[in-house]
Amino acid sequence: MEVQYYKEMRDRFHELNQSGILKQKKIFLFGHCNATEELAKLLEENEYAAAAILDNNTAKHGKIYQGIPVVPPSAVLSEAADSVIVCIVTRFYEAMHAQLRSLGFTGEIRKLVDYNTYAEYSLSEETIKRKWKRIERGKNSVDGLERKYPFHFRIFCPFSALGDVYFCMSYLPYFLRRRGKKDYIVCVPGNACAKVVSLFDDCPVEIMPQKELDAAIQAELYLQDENAFIAHQDRPYVVNISKALYLQKIPLEKIYCCGVFGLPEETKPIAPKRWKEYGDLDRIDKHHAVIFSPYAKSVTALPEAVWEEIVSDYSEQGYQVFTNVTGDEEPLKGTISISPDICEMRSVVERAGTFIGIRSGMCDVIRTADCRKVALYPDYHYCDTQWKSIDIYAIDGFENIVVKEDFVWKRS
Repeated sequence: MEVQYYKEMRDRFHELNQSGILKQKKIFLFGHCNATEELAKLLEENEYAAAAILDNNTAKHGKIYQGIPVVPPSAVLSEAADSVIVCIVTRFYEAMHAQLRSLGFTGEIRKLVDYNTYAEYSLSEETIKRKWKRIERGKNSVDGLERKYPFHFRIFCPFSALGDVYFCMSYLPYFLRRRGKKDYIVCVPGNACAKVVSLFDDCPVEIMPQKELDAAIQAELYLQDENAFIAHQDRPYVVNISKALYLQKIPLEKIYCCGVFGLPEETKPIAPKRWKEYGDLDRIDKHHAVIFSPYAKSVTALPEAVWEEIVSDYSEQGYQVFTNVTGDEEPLKGTISISPDICEMRSVVERAGTFIGIRSGMCDVIRTADCRKVALYPDYHYCDTQWKSIDIYAIDGFENIVVKEDFVWKRS
């Protein structure tokens, strides 16, 4: 979960806690995801316990996360409405709120993270005034970009997702050529995303706070600015191609290639070339080490036991074992922490010889590296489609492995 969103969730939680509401009601969470797991931890730290996690994915029903059962949304109807509060921290608040109301739930529903307000369906005077103010703020940001980068085409990457930025940059040159654009800037919400952009090109990169970026994008959309492009597949941006996933399996890379940029399916992605070498490669045993990458911001975490099993296997075989960490992340038990820059990751994993990570944007970053690459997938469906995460995110050149409840590690 992104730091700024976690802080927002924590602040709203404390406001809710201070109001006394949580002490009076049974707490349900909606949507089993990484953000919901973080909220469950926050509740526990403050001596609360969620009664259940509501989820539309039937494959999750009956499963237990940290003692919390995952149940269908209709399960909340068995409780007295005035004794329940449903807390939502996913990006799909509006749809979840509507679903609960359509089921007949009349109890309290609280949004603890405001990812974006595009989907706030209201024509009230207060809402319209708030939207106008946001557009005005966004227009000021856009005007600032125009002054700073005159005659530059603006590319916006809305979310802090390394994989999405990677796909954007993989196909962007073809798109720009079609549009007849030469000079351009890329606007991203974080330093890590900017580093992914820099793997491909030395174009200007503008790092913007998420809220400022959201406002600028809303202004660009409202103004129908032909000198800007929002490089993302989700509504309300370029297209609504994600709806096609209800009918057909489309890998995320093809969604970007064909859906976002409108390129032929056979278009070959451009590989990053602006790599640097890690300054301390000698600490890594050449071709006899493993780089683990267990953390992801938008994916539910894998059980600790899974990582313990894999680490133990390699350690017993005499391999050096490292965990790639950033910020306050902790290395896996029994491993050494290592923190190369994004542009240095390829040299690190090629020196080690083996990379094993939860399927995240880091897997995309090192997808062209020459080493053994293993991507581990939590066993969940992509949104509310019939497709599993591995169907959408599988990477050529990787060993793509789904981690189910009966998972047993086998080192080939």
